[in-house]
Amino acid sequence: MTVGRLSHVVRRCKTVPDDIARWLTEHANPLSTLTPGAPVEDLKPLGEALRGTRIVGLGESTHGTAEFFRLKHRIVEFLVREEGFTTLAMEASQSAARALDAYVRYGVGSPERLVARLGFWTWRTREMVDLVEWLRAHNRDLPEGRRIRFVGTDPQLCADSVEAVAAFLRRAAPDQAGRVGDLGVLARARPGSLPDRDKALLRRAEEVARLVEDHVERSGPGDDAEEVLEHARILVRAADLVTLPLAAAAGEDGVYAARDRYMAEAVTRLVDDDPEARVMVWAHNGHIAKGTYGDQVPALGSRLRERYGDAYYALALLFGKGSFLARRGTDLRRPPIRHRIGTGMRSLEARLTHAVPGDFYADLRAAGSAADAASWLHAPHAQRSFGANVQPFLYRLNTAPLVPAEDYDGIAFVARSTCSHLLPPVEDRGSLTG
Repeated sequence: MTVGRLSHVVRRCKTVPDDIARWLTEHANPLSTLTPGAPVEDLKPLGEALRGTRIVGLGESTHGTAEFFRLKHRIVEFLVREEGFTTLAMEASQSAARALDAYVRYGVGSPERLVARLGFWTWRTREMVDLVEWLRAHNRDLPEGRRIRFVGTDPQLCADSVEAVAAFLRRAAPDQAGRVGDLGVLARARPGSLPDRDKALLRRAEEVARLVEDHVERSGPGDDAEEVLEHARILVRAADLVTLPLAAAAGEDGVYAARDRYMAEAVTRLVDDDPEARVMVWAHNGHIAKGTYGDQVPALGSRLRERYGDAYYALALLFGKGSFLARRGTDLRRPPIRHRIGTGMRSLEARLTHAVPGDFYADLRAAGSAADAASWLHAPHAQRSFGANVQPFLYRLNTAPLVPAEDYDGIAFVARSTCSHLLPPVEDRGSLTG
């Protein structure tokens, strides 16, 4: 039996089916701490589960839980140092993340300011700054080819790209620079916020991207050629998201499916362009899942699973009870506030709480076709799911359907959630609900 199994602490409870407790007796590994920098012996089972993978999705059931930040920071340290992962890809602005990558790799800029500009209040936390500073410290004395990268996967909220493309055209083609003016709206616009059946904004972005490509091709590669080309491509993706109608949000053709598709494509480029790349994808549980979420929206993780098979591993983060930050309602001007929730009885998390005390990790792939696992790992459950915004008062009822072994490859469970710690407020460019 693997060291650290929970056979001596699993408690039987009338509210917990015997098959859950029995399986956890064999497969749950206690986490000795959530604190980054601690010894990593308890994370070794995760490392074993990830052998042969190239991508791991690091999920979270809330964006505002301090313990999720700390545990994922600890996992990132472990995966970088012990397992050779090379890139952290976040559900954050592709555009703004490029400047944060310059800090992580070269020390350019202020980490607090750059984190605050990622486009989502959810990442504007002390915990995120701690992670970014660790990445910088890790990279400081390494040769450039071995430095960890920080990459955003979300095309929305691309002020840096508007500015970079405009500056390039002012230098390379002053008479054409004014064509970027119409794209300024992309600095703040969110997916589905400017629906346009004729796609005029998308066509303008495509025209500007072709203009940039033509000038780069004629002038030859320069120091900033690849950078400005990528900024121009980000504008095209953002314009597509902005002009898709929210009314058609369901299924493969909706705005949310397009967002997950673009995020999956960002990860795919990282993996396919570098045969040595191993990527950690930080996003909500709904995005990293191997199936669909919401109104049958194909998740980022489902696209990665379809393309890479078992080389993609989806690790969900769940919690038992406590508090977390989220905005109340849909007004993006409101600051996030504390929300509380008890253990409850309706969710899979309630059953896990009663089955195993404390924090733990379990590899769901280890179940295989075992008969004692099939009754719960392959059966429908409800999981808690909270985005950047939650419903007033009714948020405690927020659950999403779940078949554990079909949606995730592993679960990391935190017994108690507390609120993440926000940085001092700065201008917010808005966000989706996560």
